[in-house]
Amino acid sequence: MENRRGLGLYLIFVCVFLFATTYTCLGIGNVSVICFEHKRFALLNFKHSIQDPFEMLSSWVGNECCMWEGIQCDGVTGNVQRLKPNADSYYDFFTRNKVSSSLAELRHLKYLDLSGNGFFLGSQIPEFIGSLKQLTYLNLFDASFEGIIPPQIGNLSNLKVLNLGSNFLKADEMAWISRLPSLELLDLSSVDLSGAQNWDQTLLHMTPLLKELSLSNCRLSNVELGAFLNLSRILPNIKHLDLGFNSFEGPLPTFFQNMTSLTFLDLSGFNLSLAWNFPDLLSMIPSLSELHLFDCGLDRTHLSSPRLNFSKLDNIQHLDLGFNPLGGVFLSFLTNMSSLRVLDLSDTMLNSSLPIMPKLLELHLSYNKFKQIEHVGIWRRCHLTQLRVTNNEFGMEMIDSPKNASECSQDSLANLRVLDLSYNRLVGSIPESLSRLRFLEVLDLSQNHLTGPVPEFPGNLTKLDLSSNQLTGSIPKSLGKLATLTDLNLSSNLLNGSIPLSIGKLSKLRSLVLSNNSLEGVVTEAYFANLSMLKDLDTSSNSKLTFHVSHGWIPPFQLKSLNFGSCNINNGFPQWLRNQRKLQILVLTSARMVAEDAHHSCLRSLSQQIQRTLKNLPNGGNDKVYTYSPEPALLLEYNLFNGSIPRSLCRRTYLVGLDSKNMFSGKIPNCLGNLKDLTNMILSSNRLSGVIPSSIDLNSSLFWLSLNDNNFIGELPRELANLQRLQVLDVGDNKFSGNIPKWIGEKLIDLVVLRLHKNNFTGRIPRSLCKISTLQILDLAYNNLTGTIARCVGKLNGMVESHSIPLYHSASDYDKNVIQGMKGVDLEYTTIWGMVYNMDLSSNKLVGEIPVELTALSKLVGLNLSNNHLIIFSSSMAALHFLSHLNLSYNNLSGQIPTGNQLQTLNDPSIYAGNKHLCGPPLLNTCSNHQDPTTTRSKKKHKATDEWMKIWLFYGDIMSGFVTGFWGVIGVVLFKKQWRQKLFMFAEVMVDKILLD
Repeated sequence: MENRRGLGLYLIFVCVFLFATTYTCLGIGNVSVICFEHKRFALLNFKHSIQDPFEMLSSWVGNECCMWEGIQCDGVTGNVQRLKPNADSYYDFFTRNKVSSSLAELRHLKYLDLSGNGFFLGSQIPEFIGSLKQLTYLNLFDASFEGIIPPQIGNLSNLKVLNLGSNFLKADEMAWISRLPSLELLDLSSVDLSGAQNWDQTLLHMTPLLKELSLSNCRLSNVELGAFLNLSRILPNIKHLDLGFNSFEGPLPTFFQNMTSLTFLDLSGFNLSLAWNFPDLLSMIPSLSELHLFDCGLDRTHLSSPRLNFSKLDNIQHLDLGFNPLGGVFLSFLTNMSSLRVLDLSDTMLNSSLPIMPKLLELHLSYNKFKQIEHVGIWRRCHLTQLRVTNNEFGMEMIDSPKNASECSQDSLANLRVLDLSYNRLVGSIPESLSRLRFLEVLDLSQNHLTGPVPEFPGNLTKLDLSSNQLTGSIPKSLGKLATLTDLNLSSNLLNGSIPLSIGKLSKLRSLVLSNNSLEGVVTEAYFANLSMLKDLDTSSNSKLTFHVSHGWIPPFQLKSLNFGSCNINNGFPQWLRNQRKLQILVLTSARMVAEDAHHSCLRSLSQQIQRTLKNLPNGGNDKVYTYSPEPALLLEYNLFNGSIPRSLCRRTYLVGLDSKNMFSGKIPNCLGNLKDLTNMILSSNRLSGVIPSSIDLNSSLFWLSLNDNNFIGELPRELANLQRLQVLDVGDNKFSGNIPKWIGEKLIDLVVLRLHKNNFTGRIPRSLCKISTLQILDLAYNNLTGTIARCVGKLNGMVESHSIPLYHSASDYDKNVIQGMKGVDLEYTTIWGMVYNMDLSSNKLVGEIPVELTALSKLVGLNLSNNHLIIFSSSMAALHFLSHLNLSYNNLSGQIPTGNQLQTLNDPSIYAGNKHLCGPPLLNTCSNHQDPTTTRSKKKHKATDEWMKIWLFYGDIMSGFVTGFWGVIGVVLFKKQWRQKLFMFAEVMVDKILLD
C-alpha cells in the first residue's frame, strides 16, 4: 500500500513538473511567475526613459512585469529572458531616445529585439549592451541608431543572431566579430565599413558556424572583397550571402567556387559588364536557388555567352535581372529554366510579346516599354500567383479575358493572389473577369484612366486600390461583403452618392480613403460601429459629405491619421478626438464645422471649440499626419479658429509639421522653440502680432517658415540665421522694418524662396543675397529699398539652369504654397511652385540702370521692376528666352524698346507704361530715328563729352589770359628797378591827391 501511495505521489510530482515545464517551454509560464522587484524597476526605468506618445508600452503597469506585453520570463527562476517592446510597424515614429542603462540589470536576458521602430533615432548603441552576456539573439535592425558600433558587442560570446542592419552606423574596427564563436547570422547591411580596420583578420577568424552573412550597401571595395579568399573554413558553410550595392568592379572573385552550400546570392550593383569571368558564375555555384543581379550593367550579349548556361541550373527558383538594359525582346533561354518560380524583369526595356512559362508563380514586369497589353499575356498566365506590371504606357483598354482561351481553364488566372497594373494609362471599364479571380487578395489599378462603375470583386480581397481614375457612379454595397479587406482606396475618382452603410461591416479594415470625389449624405457613428481596427480615415474634398456624431460618442478605433478637409462636421469641433490617444495626423483643412446651437455664431462656436480641444488633445499623443511619410503634423488651415495659439501645443515635442491658417491673434509663444523636430512652421494668414520670438533658433530643423499675412513688427531677429536648413522663408505682408539683414545671404545659403513682400524694409539690397546659389524666387516688392540693383544678380545660379533642388518633403505637404505676383495678379502656386523662377523688386525706390547681368538668368519666368526710378534699359534683355511676364512700368526709362526672342511675344503696352521717353512697339509712340537705344545712349554720351570739352576750353582761355596779364606786369616790375621806382612814385602822388581832395 505504501509503495502504491509513494508511486502515486511520484506520478503527481512528475505531472506537476511536466505541467510547469510545458508552460515554461511554451512561453506562457508568465501566468504564475512572480516578477522580481529590481527587474520591474529596471523595465520601468527603461519605459520612462523613452518618450512614448502612442503608448506602445501602455501595458507596462502593475507589479507583474512578466505579464507585460513584450516581456517573457523564465517559468522557474522568474528572470526576464526576452524583451521585445511592441513596435507597431504601422507608421510609428519616435526620436532622440537613449537606451536606458537600467537594462544592464537584466543579466539573464537571452533575447533582445528593438527592431522596426524609431525609438532611438539619433542615439548610439550603448556600450553596456556588452554586459548582457547571456544574449543569444540581438536584433537592432532598422532602429535608427547612429555612430560607431561599440566593440563591447564582442563580449556577447553566446550570440547566435546579430542584426545591426538598416541603421546609420559605422565601424572603425572589426576585431570584435572574431570574439563571437557561436554566430550563425550576421547582418551588417547599410553599415559603413569603408574605414574599418582589421577586416581581413576578422574574416580569417570568423566562426565556421556562420550560415547567413549580409553586407549590402556597406561601401566595400575590391580590397575588402579579396579578404574573402582566406575564408576556407567558413565559405563551405555559408548559405546566404548578400554583397549587393557596394563598390565592387572587375572580375568575379574565385572564392565563389568554394561556397558549396550557397543557396542565396545578391550581387546587385556589381558592374558585371566588366567581369570577364561572369559567364562562369553559375557553374561556380551549382547549389544556388536564388540569384539577384539587379543593376549589374548586363545586356543581351553578356547573357548570351555559351559559357553561361542557365538551363543547366535546375536549382534556381528566383532570378532578379531588374534594371539591366536587356533590350526589347524576351530572353529565350529563360523559358528553359524549368525550376524557375520567381522572375523579375522590371526596368529592362522590354517591349515585345512574352512567352508562357507554365511553372512560373511570380512575374515582375514594371517600368518597361510595353505598348500592347496583349504582349504581357495577362489572361494566359494560368499558374501565376503574383503579377506586377506597373509604369508602362499601354494607353489602351484593358480588354476582358478571351472566352476561348486555350491555355487556361474557364477560370483564367484562378491562382492569382496579387495583381498590380497601376500607372499604365489604361482606359475603358474594369473587366468583369477580375470578379472571377476567387483567390485574389491584392488588386491595384490606381493611376490609370479607367471609367465606368466600380464592379463587384471576389471575397478574398485584402487590399483594393482604384484611386486616381475616372470611375463614376456610387460606391457599391457589395464591397461590404469583402470580410477580409484591410485597405480600401477609392480616392480621386468621380464617384457620387452616399457611402453605403455596408462599409461599416468591414471589421478588419485598417485604411479607408475616399477623398477627392463627389460623395454626399450624412455619416453617423453607425458607420464605424464594427471598424475597431481602423487606423487611417480620409474623406477629404467631398464638399457635400457631412459627419454627424453625438457629443459623447466614443469610437471603437484608435486612429493614426484623420483627414476631414473640406467636409462638413456637425456639432462643432469633434470632441471624440480626445479619446484618440494614438492620433498622428489631423487634417481639418477648410472643414466647415456647424454647431447645433443656432443662438451662437459659427465663428464664436469654432473659436471656443478649438481653444478647448487643442488644450485637451491626448497628452501622450502627437497630432501627426500620415500620407506617405511617418511624420507628426498638425494641419488646421483654412478654418475660422481664433484666439491665441495655445501653449499646450508646445508639449507636442515631436511635432514635425504645424500648419494653421486661421484667425489666431496675439504673439507666437516662446515655448514653440520646444518643437525641436519641427520642419514646417506655417502660421500665415492669421492675425498674429508682435516680434518673432528669439526662441525661433531652437527650431533648428526648420526647412519651411511661412509667417506671411500677419501683423508682425520690428526687425528680422538675428536668431533666424541659425536656421541654416531653411529653404523657404516667407515673411511677406507684415510690418517688418529696418535693413534687409546681410546674414540672410551669408547663413541661409540653401534658400529656394525668399519672400519679404510688402513690409517696411529700407536701405540697399545686400550683395550677400547673390551668394544664395539655389534661389529660385526672390520677392522684395513693396518696400522702401534704395540704391541700385547689384550686378552680382547674375550669380544666382538657381535662376540660370535647371537642376534638381533637394526640397524637403514631409507629411505636412498637404497645402504648401507660395504666393507670387504674375501679370498684375497674386497667384498661389501649390504643387508646381518648385518650377517657378521669379524676381520681383517692384514698388521700391531703386535707381540706376537695369544690370545687363540679369540676362544671364536664363530660366527666369517672371521679372517685375516696376514703380522704381530706373533709367537705363539694356537691349540684352531679349536674351531672357524663358521670360513670360515682364513689368518695367513707371520708371524713368528712355529710348527704343529692344526686340527679338521672347520680347517679341511680350506685346502688352502696359509692360512699359509710365516711361514717357520710351518708344517703339508695343507702344504707340514711334521712334523717329529708329535707332537702337544703345546707339542713342552712345550719341548722347559723345554729345555730353563735347559739352564738357567746350567748358574746359573756356576756363582754359581765362586762366591763360590771367597768367599772361599778371606775369606780364609783375614780372617786369620785379626785374626793372627803374619801373619799380616810378610805379611807387606814381602811387604816392595818387595817394596824396586823394587825401588832399
